[in-house]
Amino acid sequence: MVPELGHFTLILAFCLSVILGTLPIIGAARGNILWMNFARPLTAGVFVFLSVSLIILAYAFVTDDFSVQFVAQHSNTLLPTRYKLTAVWGGHEGSFLLWTFMLAGWMLTVSIFSKSMPLDFVARVLGVLGFLCAGYTLFMLATSNPFDRVLPLAPADGADLNSALQDFGFIIHPPTLYMGYVGFSVVFAFAIAALLSGKLDAAWARWSRPWANVAWAILTIGIALGSWWAYYELGWGGWWAWDPVENPPLITWLLGTALIHSMAVTEKRGIFKSWTVLLAILAFAGSLLGTFITRSGLLTSVHAFASDPTRGVYILGFIILTVGGSLTLYAFRAPLIRNNSGFAMISREVALLANNILLVVASASILLGTLFPMVFQAITDELISIGPPYFNAIFVPLMGILVLLLGIGPVCRWKSTSVSFLVQRLWLIAAASIVLGVVLPLLITTKFSWSVTIGISLALWITFSIVRDILSKIANKANKLKGLTGLPAGYLGMQLAHFGVAVMVVGVCLTSNFSTEKSVLLGPGQTIDLGDYDFVFNGTIPITGPNYVGDQAIIVVSHNGEYLRDLNPEKRIYIASNSPSTEMAIDSGLFRDLFVTLGERRDGGAWSMTIYVKPFIRWIWLGSIFMALGGVTAAADRRYRRLRLKSNEAVGKQGALSSKLQTVT
Repeated sequence: MVPELGHFTLILAFCLSVILGTLPIIGAARGNILWMNFARPLTAGVFVFLSVSLIILAYAFVTDDFSVQFVAQHSNTLLPTRYKLTAVWGGHEGSFLLWTFMLAGWMLTVSIFSKSMPLDFVARVLGVLGFLCAGYTLFMLATSNPFDRVLPLAPADGADLNSALQDFGFIIHPPTLYMGYVGFSVVFAFAIAALLSGKLDAAWARWSRPWANVAWAILTIGIALGSWWAYYELGWGGWWAWDPVENPPLITWLLGTALIHSMAVTEKRGIFKSWTVLLAILAFAGSLLGTFITRSGLLTSVHAFASDPTRGVYILGFIILTVGGSLTLYAFRAPLIRNNSGFAMISREVALLANNILLVVASASILLGTLFPMVFQAITDELISIGPPYFNAIFVPLMGILVLLLGIGPVCRWKSTSVSFLVQRLWLIAAASIVLGVVLPLLITTKFSWSVTIGISLALWITFSIVRDILSKIANKANKLKGLTGLPAGYLGMQLAHFGVAVMVVGVCLTSNFSTEKSVLLGPGQTIDLGDYDFVFNGTIPITGPNYVGDQAIIVVSHNGEYLRDLNPEKRIYIASNSPSTEMAIDSGLFRDLFVTLGERRDGGAWSMTIYVKPFIRWIWLGSIFMALGGVTAAADRRYRRLRLKSNEAVGKQGALSSKLQTVT
């Protein structure tokens, strides 16, 4: 009866979500403070019931309750407990329950940290989130119930979790990615609340900006974790393959990046209001797009969930309803927005506008390359592939221009900036970046590449402009360290995130251009060299794990003739599913990785294997960490903890509503 309790709490969560998605919004429209005050307790109720559902599903996995169909399909008695717990999101039904639980968590957080916002605005925000939650829970109850039973007899044992998912990366990557994805639902809810209220001033951007920064930071880490997981788990030594399932998070991230920059302009100058609202809607649409692609059955992938067509139809209908309805509301409200502030052609506003255009064009290009093969196949029943050459040809130049702007934008002044001022601030930085961009790669790698030179020059350009801008801001401070710590957290977060971009650019350029690899067939005692490294294959030994058997290779690595370490890649067979899996061996370092993957056994004890040397690849994920830290730092700015009602009209309305509540009670 325990799974039935999980099903029942899911039904209760749906019922409360329906009430949350209607009553507070109607209350805000009618000025009924009693109905608006229902928003917070309803939000808490939805979170509690979804938490219970998730815990019960996890309990079913841990106790090997194979009478639950989802458990029988994605677990096994031999599966280690940690993977039984994470198998909760190892398939469609459980992962969508986790997604909805994440949304409930964001809703609860908004209800807790919105005490200083107007009650009618909070009611609308939580009401919109409640509507989304109702749609998600209805989807589970109608097409994807994780508590469905196996009838009439439960199997004695389950199938198994996909062998590629039995890894630490799977424990942390999906929850982080989902949390970042769903976080943009909060920003979407703020935007729709502003449209519903008709008050599209700078206040809503100021209120929603920390939420956007945090969601963006979490999504940054989620994408980086996916890249890292693909790098060490899939066995091809890469970190990004423009996979159609992994592209939607990048599309959402690009639109989210444009959004947080546009919000800065709206908050500071009161312009780009309608554009900021549109970006909030598009970023949310990007997250729904990822859900549709992975759950519609259009793709079969380790990242995707093969589904029956009804699920895809439901999600497509939900996208049309939410995004289409939002754009319709936007079409009615946006023309009423007026921007009274002006700016010159050379100004920070123009730099940020160019930033937005580049990011939106890049996301649209990726969207086209992702969806076109699916649409083409649906129309012609023929397969077509769009691979990395298309994406790189469009994405890389756009990002190069964007990185160039990252060095100029923060130096520009609001409203107007003179050309002579920019030249005075940036000419020495530009010269130093170009010179060092040529010299440093030659010193580090003894090789020359135009693309690397351009990339390193751009990375140095960002770094030097950051240092120059910070020094100018603390130039008049007697205590430089105190002056640095006294800078606004929003400013420091911006510069930290921009520095993360510079670090990532270095990693991408060097590992993409200077990585080396060899695919070889080695017998016991044979040696292969790659660069300054020698790899000696000393045969394999049998291994036995909790739910697998296999072979582990012994490879001795030397650097310039001196012993470095042993590497031990593995070839496994998982017992329950009889599926093979390869575990890579990686010697990681700040400046290079040694990467070995084991292939197939051949005659005489020989094995096929591929060996890689990947310079500076860790800098890609190090840059992501800096970027995420920048987003969190910006969200922690003290201005966002001092939210106050800005107009006497709003204060008077709040007092009138309080008086009405006293009359009612």
